Amino acid sequence: MDNAKIKEMLLDIQDTQLEFSVIMTGKESKRVNGLYKPETREILLHNKNFKEDNQLIYTAIHEYTHHLINEEKIKENGGREPMHSSRSHTNYFWAKFHGLLDIAEQKGYYKMDISGSPDLEALTKDIKENFIKPNGHLMLEFGKKLLRAHTLCEENNIRYEDYLDRVLQLPRNTAQSITKVGMLPEEDAELGFENMKIMASAKKPEQKALAQDAIKKGKSPDSVIAMLKKKAESVDARTKLEKERDRLTKTINELTTRLEYVEESLANL
Repeated sequence: MDNAKIKEMLLDIQDTQLEFSVIMTGKESKRVNGLYKPETREILLHNKNFKEDNQLIYTAIHEYTHHLINEEKIKENGGREPMHSSRSHTNYFWAKFHGLLDIAEQKGYYKMDISGSPDLEALTKDIKENFIKPNGHLMLEFGKKLLRAHTLCEENNIRYEDYLDRVLQLPRNTAQSITKVGMLPEEDAELGFENMKIMASAKKPEQKALAQDAIKKGKSPDSVIAMLKKKAESVDARTKLEKERDRLTKTINELTTRLEYVEESLANL
């Protein structure tokens, strides 16, 4: 593939109104496979790092994701160049990147297929069946044990926090995550502990169901987290506006009362 073909492919995956260029450097780099320069809108690809086009395409889409997010930030900033943070690989970045990879696979530009390596295929099966699934069941039972320990601490007038800190020597945030997982149904353990934590973080049953469905369909953890966050933000939008209205109404009433007091005081001087 040449620079023009790579750019054509990226635009077909998702269009952009922000001009950019693709440059294969002809070099090998031990530090990075590619780089996006937001100031010049350049996607640099160290093509000597790759043995085949599939690897090159993965990196090109990765850097193009940076470009698309940069475009979003410019729009949000009223057309002005935003401040470029050193922390560019956020949850939102990975979710968007994985979404673009899905499109690239659908269009035949990119493939994730482990069937070409019987050893990797067998190892993947081993990891899923003998580590991810059993760990999910183990952590589910762990969560139930912590729930029981909490109950016993209360019955015996023992501070549960101190029990976690100095008896189990278990960080409280970790214990909280495991306890939430312990409240999930047994069948969810098949998805593995990390995915269970994502599901347990969902506040409403319908959100848990959405997360479960997305995980079973092979969506990446970052994509599921971003989906739940977006759903929560859309649901909370009305609540936030209602709270702001109530806060403003209260402030206006307080200021009106204060104004009446000031005017009355001035009239009596």
